Amino acid sequence: MRHASFLRAMIADRDVRLSLIAGLLLIAHWSIGLAVDPEPSWSWLLAAASCAIAGWHPLKTSVRQVVARTLDIDVLMVVAAIGACVIGQWTEAGVLLFLFSLSHGLEGLATERASSAISALAELAPTEATRALDGTEERVAVSALAVGDIVIVRPGERFPIDGVVTEGTSSVDQSPMTGESVPVRKDPGDECFAGTLNGEGLLRVRAARAAGETMMARMARLVEEGQANRGSAQRLTARFTRIYTPVVLLAVPAVIGGMMLAGHGFDDAFLRGMAVLIGASPCALAISTPSAVLAGIARAARGGVLVKGGAHLETLGSLRCMAFDKTGTLTTGRATVRSIECFDATTHERALAIAEALDRHSSHPYAHAVRDAARTASAPRLEPAQVVDVPGMGVRAVIDGRACALGSPRIMDGTPLPARVQDRIDALRAGGQAVALVVEDGHVLAVMSFEDLPREGAATVMAELGGAGIVRITMLTGDAQAVADRIGAAVGISEIAAGLMPEQKIERVRELRTIGPTAMVGDGINDAPALASADLGIAMGARGSDVALEAADVALMGDDLARLPWAIGLARAARRTITQNVVIAMGVIAVLVPLAAFGGIGLGGAVVLHEGSTVVVAFNALRLLAWDRRAA
Repeated sequence: MRHASFLRAMIADRDVRLSLIAGLLLIAHWSIGLAVDPEPSWSWLLAAASCAIAGWHPLKTSVRQVVARTLDIDVLMVVAAIGACVIGQWTEAGVLLFLFSLSHGLEGLATERASSAISALAELAPTEATRALDGTEERVAVSALAVGDIVIVRPGERFPIDGVVTEGTSSVDQSPMTGESVPVRKDPGDECFAGTLNGEGLLRVRAARAAGETMMARMARLVEEGQANRGSAQRLTARFTRIYTPVVLLAVPAVIGGMMLAGHGFDDAFLRGMAVLIGASPCALAISTPSAVLAGIARAARGGVLVKGGAHLETLGSLRCMAFDKTGTLTTGRATVRSIECFDATTHERALAIAEALDRHSSHPYAHAVRDAARTASAPRLEPAQVVDVPGMGVRAVIDGRACALGSPRIMDGTPLPARVQDRIDALRAGGQAVALVVEDGHVLAVMSFEDLPREGAATVMAELGGAGIVRITMLTGDAQAVADRIGAAVGISEIAAGLMPEQKIERVRELRTIGPTAMVGDGINDAPALASADLGIAMGARGSDVALEAADVALMGDDLARLPWAIGLARAARRTITQNVVIAMGVIAVLVPLAAFGGIGLGGAVVLHEGSTVVVAFNALRLLAWDRRAA
């Protein structure tokens, strides 16, 4: 089935179709020469027509390059073809241009298939949605939906928008975006994403993002932009071909002149020079890296890993160290409020009401716990003003005219805590629980404790990372040491740095970078500086903050840590493919140039081997689209 679809795509592609027409004209020219003796004088016109059809596009490209003074590989091929035509070798010129145009068409088709694997993601989301409004239903364009609108998603329909389930239960196939192999159960309060497929239940979903800002749309857009972010191997290849092309153009006249001085005729010397020109042309080398990078990025996107460019794919494949944030990364991020101890006659309802108001719009995992606890306790709803996030500490706001805050003890800005408050904090932390203070006008109203469970399968992931060549794994967190130790023991990380501010995380990341290429994995606003300072920033895409996603170079779209070893394996496979392609390309050049220079191969043979290597390189890269870690 896959081969049949590719054949249909070949026939539908204009460049490939023109190349095939040129090839049919060449076959007709040969057939007449074999069937009719002597060959008709007009039969060369068939070969000339083949040259014109196959060579029109390369000729236009070459003229633009000459005008822009940026000589490239197309120029070498066109010069060789024109030279063959000048001395009447129309058949050789036709073979050269036919194979050159066909290989370029197949190369472009392979690249297009890799690109379409990404663009197809954005096309999964429907263009219309069923909006519930004032007890009625109406079909509207997805672009007309606003944040907060309620959308009805029936069984078998794809989600038109990113949002949160408000009513109903169903199983959702998220494989196009997250790579999860089985449907995921969705209940009220769970997030869902545009383009994913609803299962058996009817769901009502509150839109959380505008149509153009859904996770699926951002994936497609960021990958498209990231294709311009070339890795070091790709940049090196581009620089090499820019210098190499004029060198070859200068070397060919020297070969021709040397043969004529050795007693060869002009036609023989010229044909041999053209064979050297073709053999030395680095067509396969030029596509060896970009084709593999594009295929690797496309395969990663289909597996739920967004890689924002070729440079980041290369770095992912060379990682030696990894640093992990704790909350929401190594843990589930769905913490629960375990206890609330109030002071100075403050009631639980008052403490929860202030905490909920401060955390109402926060994406921090503990904020969900606060909101859930306030909802369960039916705490009164307060309205905050002048809300300010303080990275690494918490959040501040004005409520009922009073300065309120919620966060770690650092939110007190160095103000000493009452002994009873400090004693309670110490006892909770000794038990491995995270704590937060509810503060009003500088006085601690309550101490809240939270419990967050390790992410399922995290210990297995850490073991697999070690097997994938990661030599050092560390946890960096702003939480207390006891909390970090509890999670570290559960997931198998022994190197732990706790109680860190964002700038201290940066320092730790820089220390790891002295050992080797280092990745930082996180999900919160306070992780963004460390993500940006690492060689590679990896964000938890589904629950991660927008700031973290923008700062990161790679995003795990399903919040699935198991994708990490998979992605590293894919990136290393892409690096191996690049190496294979470069060896193939340079090997063919190393063999063809001396063979052509000493007459060991003619113009036709040089053309076949040269263009064949280009096609081999393109399809070797295309294999990455079907990469499977289990089969690697």
